[in-house]
Amino acid sequence: MTTWLNMSLQDGASPIMEQLVFFHDHVLMIMLMITTTVSYMMITLIRNKQTSRFMLEGQMIETTWTIAPAIILVFIAMPSLRLLYLMDEVHNPSLTLKAVGHQWYWSYEYSDFTKLEFDSYMIPQEEQQESTFRLLDTDNRIVLPMNSPIRMIVTAADVLHSWTIPSLGVKTDATPGRLNQTSFSISRPGVLYGQCSEICGANHSFMPITIESVPAKYFINWVSKMSE
Repeated sequence: MTTWLNMSLQDGASPIMEQLVFFHDHVLMIMLMITTTVSYMMITLIRNKQTSRFMLEGQMIETTWTIAPAIILVFIAMPSLRLLYLMDEVHNPSLTLKAVGHQWYWSYEYSDFTKLEFDSYMIPQEEQQESTFRLLDTDNRIVLPMNSPIRMIVTAADVLHSWTIPSLGVKTDATPGRLNQTSFSISRPGVLYGQCSEICGANHSFMPITIESVPAKYFINWVSKMSE
């Protein structure tokens, strides 16, 4: 989750998010090199008082600064396209979870199990404990198995919402009358937090998302307990 004064991305909890962080750092380094080079050239030109009649024309430098940006764009585009295809690819899911956005809470349905559905509300501030996080913890957490491909189906019952977990690299709009699909795999156990990322009314800030990632055997025990 995000910590105080954290200026970078959250630690990735899925392979896709880890690749997104690598891509972010890759592009940032390219931008740093471009900024450094352009700044050096601008400062040099401003401070240089000499003139030369041979600088009026320069076919070589014009060719260079036309080809160089094209090469740089290729180095940015290739990993970007690769990531786009990886994010759109849906493997054979081990589990399907459906999220329905309401004003202002989430409903979840485990489609592979019968009668396994619940509503998830934010824990009010007066009921919070020392171990919970303000505006982020819910009364009913989503429990998912780690290292398993999860298919996520997102929709809404009233207005536009957005189901977002930053540490998983997942952000899917919840649109009334439409089913949007995404997939992810959680690579480590723990508790992951997110919030609705689409302005959906007065209490938009008060519909958090809490995922508890557990090993498969604990997930099976949780399903058995919830199905009783």
